[in-house]
Amino acid sequence: MTDTLRDASPGRSALRGWAGVCAVAAATFTVVTSEMLPVGMLTPIGRTLQISEGTAGLTLTVTGLVAAASAPLITPAAGRLDRRVLLWALMLLLAVGDLMAAMAGDFILMMAGRVLIGLAMGGVWPVAASLAPRLLPAKSAGTGAALVFSGVAVASVLGVPAGTYLGQVAGWRTAFAAAGLAAVAVAFVLAALLPRLPAERAVRLGALARLAGERDVRTGLVATALLVTGHFAAYTYVRPVLERISSVDGGLIGTLLLVYGLAGVAGNFAGGAGAARSPRRTLPIICAALAAAVLLFPELGRSPASGAALLVVWGLAYGGVSVTTQAWLSAAARQAREAASALFVGVFNAAIAFGALVGGRTAEVLGIAPVMWVAGALAAAALLTVLPRPGTTARRG
Repeated sequence: MTDTLRDASPGRSALRGWAGVCAVAAATFTVVTSEMLPVGMLTPIGRTLQISEGTAGLTLTVTGLVAAASAPLITPAAGRLDRRVLLWALMLLLAVGDLMAAMAGDFILMMAGRVLIGLAMGGVWPVAASLAPRLLPAKSAGTGAALVFSGVAVASVLGVPAGTYLGQVAGWRTAFAAAGLAAVAVAFVLAALLPRLPAERAVRLGALARLAGERDVRTGLVATALLVTGHFAAYTYVRPVLERISSVDGGLIGTLLLVYGLAGVAGNFAGGAGAARSPRRTLPIICAALAAAVLLFPELGRSPASGAALLVVWGLAYGGVSVTTQAWLSAAARQAREAASALFVGVFNAAIAFGALVGGRTAEVLGIAPVMWVAGALAAAALLTVLPRPGTTARRG
């Protein structure tokens, strides 16, 4: 990917370049927060719409599936459309989806809104991933890209707890409405701060398939799939886990998830620092920590204090997942990072959907504790995937 500051307005200042990057980070934060907003509010959503918690979990599953399917398609379908215009339109689509969910009187309308959120998610993330080098000088592009992806990571670990807390105080519909209004605000910020950004080059489906077949890329994608599936199998049902295993009062759930979010932000920056040095050394540590925290929860998390402690470890570990797996794939596909990002987004969101589905079916058939065992086993499988094989020498990166 080349430096394309020439697409920006001549004389565009570094300050405006960074302002544009921050606006793109706000877009990724808003879209990922909207995608995962049902987490932590499944119980009240199910109660209002008169559906089970497992069925309510499908609001997360359908969004992830739509995002996974649309991620490798939207960018090619957009052709030569200015990426600023594309992002602006996708954020407004996100707002419509959030507001539909907020006003939903039944499960069908809720799912329709969640489909629109999935379409927006599938388009925003791959486009955003390619913009930092176009807004900043080459020497700052890496830092800018990290800032863009921090919107994804912080949304994963802080946006959901914040939404849960708002939902607890003012109702889950208010949380969805707030996300919709935030999407509208971000759309206008993007329109104001981004320069003209014509498409650089087409990303073809055949090239994506060939890239996915490369060994190191395939390993990174498999590890991403296992980690994210395991995490969301458990995290989608974190509220019932805390209530039933750790005996946490419902009024404290929002506070505990905010603590989890702060731990996740710390994990994001710690994981990012480690990944900058060596994603191959950092990712196994994250896999091991996540597997241990989730597997031990049913046995060691039987009190509010021990449950909160394990939740913090869980947040620290998962906070580093997105930045570290993205760094792994970027190192494995240095000449095709935009294509690798499209694959990453597709796998990540498919894993979110599959994780919510696995968690829901496990919870309904076997109960809450087995959800944690299944999730921990998937994280342990990710660890085995990224460990160096005997008789081989790990490549640097």
